Amino acid sequence: MTTSVFAEWVQRLAESGGLRVAGGLWAFRGAREATFLALERWRLDREQAWFSFLRWIGAQAASRHLSDGAIQFVLSDEFSHLRPEQRLALLHEGTGPRVISAFVEIIFDNSDNRLPIDKEEVSLRRVIGAKKDQYFLDKKMVTKNDVMNLLESAGFSRSNPYYIVKQGKINQMATAPDSQRLKLLREVAGTRVYDERKEESISLMKETEGKREKINELLKYIEERLHTLEEEKEELAQYQKWDKMRRALEYTIYNQELNETRAKLDELSAKRETSGEKSRQLRDAQQDARDKMEDIERQVRELKTKISAMKEEKEQLSAERQEQIKQRTKLELKAKDLQDELAGNSEQRKRLLKERQKLLEKIEEKQKELAETEPKFNSVKEKEERGIARLAQATQERTDLYAKQGRGSQFTSKEDRDKWIKKELKSLDQAINDKKRQIAAIHKDLEDTEANKEKNLEQYNKLDQDLNEVKARVEELDRKYYEVKNKKDELQSERNYLWREENAEQQALAAKREDLEKKQQLLRAATGKAILNGIDSINKVLDHFRRKGINQHVQNGYHGIVMNNFECEPAFYTCVEVTAGNRLFYHIVDSDEVSTKILMEFNKMNLPGEVTFLPLNKLDVRDTAYPETNMQQIETQQRKFKASRDSILSEMKMLKEKRQQSEKTFMPKENRQLLNERIKLEGIITRVETYLNENLRKRLDQVEQELNELRETEGGTVLTATTSELEAINKRVKDTMARSEDLDNSIDKTEAGIKELQKSMERWKNMEKEHMDAINHDTKELEKMTNRQGMLLKKKEECMKKIRELGSLPQEAFEKYQTLSLKQLFRKLEQCNTELKKYSHVNKKALDQFVNFSEQKEKLIKRQEELDRGYKSIMELMNVLELRKYEAIQLTFKQVSKNFSEVFQKLVPGGKATLVMKKGDVEGSQSQDEGEGSGESERGSGSQSSVPSVDQFTGVGIRVSHIDVITAEMAKDFVEDDTTHG
Repeated sequence: MTTSVFAEWVQRLAESGGLRVAGGLWAFRGAREATFLALERWRLDREQAWFSFLRWIGAQAASRHLSDGAIQFVLSDEFSHLRPEQRLALLHEGTGPRVISAFVEIIFDNSDNRLPIDKEEVSLRRVIGAKKDQYFLDKKMVTKNDVMNLLESAGFSRSNPYYIVKQGKINQMATAPDSQRLKLLREVAGTRVYDERKEESISLMKETEGKREKINELLKYIEERLHTLEEEKEELAQYQKWDKMRRALEYTIYNQELNETRAKLDELSAKRETSGEKSRQLRDAQQDARDKMEDIERQVRELKTKISAMKEEKEQLSAERQEQIKQRTKLELKAKDLQDELAGNSEQRKRLLKERQKLLEKIEEKQKELAETEPKFNSVKEKEERGIARLAQATQERTDLYAKQGRGSQFTSKEDRDKWIKKELKSLDQAINDKKRQIAAIHKDLEDTEANKEKNLEQYNKLDQDLNEVKARVEELDRKYYEVKNKKDELQSERNYLWREENAEQQALAAKREDLEKKQQLLRAATGKAILNGIDSINKVLDHFRRKGINQHVQNGYHGIVMNNFECEPAFYTCVEVTAGNRLFYHIVDSDEVSTKILMEFNKMNLPGEVTFLPLNKLDVRDTAYPETNMQQIETQQRKFKASRDSILSEMKMLKEKRQQSEKTFMPKENRQLLNERIKLEGIITRVETYLNENLRKRLDQVEQELNELRETEGGTVLTATTSELEAINKRVKDTMARSEDLDNSIDKTEAGIKELQKSMERWKNMEKEHMDAINHDTKELEKMTNRQGMLLKKKEECMKKIRELGSLPQEAFEKYQTLSLKQLFRKLEQCNTELKKYSHVNKKALDQFVNFSEQKEKLIKRQEELDRGYKSIMELMNVLELRKYEAIQLTFKQVSKNFSEVFQKLVPGGKATLVMKKGDVEGSQSQDEGEGSGESERGSGSQSSVPSVDQFTGVGIRVSHIDVITAEMAKDFVEDDTTHG
């Protein structure tokens, strides 16, 4: 038989099992379509490559070389255990980056549902790397065992290695002995699976047999033990009779003790409730006393602050009164001086009027006398002037003559004389011209003087009018000055009062701040530093937003910490603190967006502390049905101290505005303006008076009279103003003294109130101490009751434990001895114990053991029956497996024999060849052949067993009846190239 003939036969053998030759490998064949093979980064190919194939023969061996190892890599056991260096050797090696993983994927055509997956195509991929080796079935990771089980369900089996047949294997099978071909047939038929299952069944059968033997031994022991226990049952019945009576008596005794203990516990519970109610009342009374004491302490602090403020105000009033007395003394002295001055001015005025009248009369007389004498004076004066002129001329002529006489002796010649005369004439001409110029200048000065006289008269009239206006203005300004001064004094008094009020408010605010600082220190001591730093940091962030004028919605969306958004009764402070804990310092915001903005700025400014936000839009609060109790509900508020603080700040702001208004009324600038204006007016008056005194002497008597009248008028105005100011200062002094007396009375009353409050404080302290003593006494009593209750509870538990230890009792045991007293019960119990001592040797567990062994016997019998059924099932399974193995070999042999005859007939026309199944006696006594799978082997083995055995087959032979010569061309297409695979 040639290699090509056997190759075709092997291919038919594979096709009969649902296989097809592909690229030198045996691969799974679908119903209609080809199988697909995908490679990526596999050995020589870096990119992904796909192969679709039905079969590769002869010259195509070079192309199928790549798929050969790839398919074996996925399906064969040769690559099941790879070391890391072996996996790296399978990866692609090229010029590019190093490949770290590769895969081979086979896509099966499952249109005939041979694989138990409801898909027409099923992909199987194996991925390897330096540290991984994974299988994927339809892109889902599976184990190697899952893959093998799936392939076995489709016909692939590890016991059948010929689903992948390497080249060269065909020659080996063609030249193999009959026994080797029989082994090949059995492997193709997959009988190894049946052999493995048979071995497992035999192992189970041996295990079952061992269990059956152990069960038989146990049953024998139980029978012996039951026989012994049967004899002990009679004595046990008497023992159980007295034992039942004993347990009933003990139950009755324990039950009576239990009822008595429960009654005492109920009584203690009632006392505890009463004591608890009394303790609550005492604690409430103690809390009330503490609240009263705190309220009294607060009132004492406020009153002491008030006294300090009143004393300080009194000192200020004393200083003001001293100042007012000084001002009053000055005004009194000024008024007296003005009165004296007015009295002196009045007498002088009378004298001056008389003197003026005399002067006027004398002036009138002198003016008449002057009028009568003036013409004569003018005439005589003219004559005198003419005589003086003639005398001057004669004197000049005499002088000239004396000069001429002297010049006669002065000059030696006529020329010298003429020269001197000319010189003198020239000098005289020049003197005449000078005199003329002087005369012209004097005339001009006279004209200017006349013009200035008229101008000065007009200016004088105007200045006189201005002086009158200035006098009126001065009088008006003096009146306004005194009015403004009085108003200033009033406002000064009001400002002093407001200062005192402001001081009192500041002291109250300082007390509030001191109290707030103490509370903050207590808060810092009770909480962590990080939380308080977080609160301060959040306030800094919000202040930063306010200064910048940004993120208004963030400022509006921040509502402070939880603690500032609700209030409750002081009695619940501890409860709230313990319940809420640090959550009291969580920050409430409208939304998580607000908290995000704040945190971003918080981190940006690198501020210290930790914060936790409660976004209202993220809180899901469920309504809780609380029990109706006397607990008062906690109500929310915007801010607890905001109203009082704003009130204090508002009052301080009003005081500050009033003080500013008072200061604005008499600002130093306006005072200087009034003073400057007055100085200016006085300067004008001075200049006018100076001008009048120095330039207008003719009106000296009139100006002096007007000045006297001005002084009289001015002195009266000043005196009136001084008197009004004196009355005002007297009123202020009176008011100050009245206010000081009121303060003294208020201080006395306040100090009396403080003494009364201190007495009340002592009473409340004593009351609080009494309540505390009562609470301590009740606490000790409660501890005693608690200890007693604990003892009773322990006794109750012991009674209940003893009752439970008695076990189950008949119904009559609960009522039979209820009417007996404890003494009678103990007497009967002693009698029962005496009787029970007689049966101390009795096996008290005989009945339980008898029942227990009986139950065990029934269970073992059932177990034995189950093992018998299992043994029978295993035997049946072994027969079925043997039968199926026989049928599989027969079926495979028939198909292979049929295909072999058809191929041989095609290759050798007219020739005939068949496969012969060789078999022999199981004992090895004889052998015979079976041709064409006719079923003779079944008849040969049926005499010994109803299940035929495959052990009777010894080999597969070839029987040829005729062979023609086959040319090389005829067999060319059927000869395999063994050089493709080494």
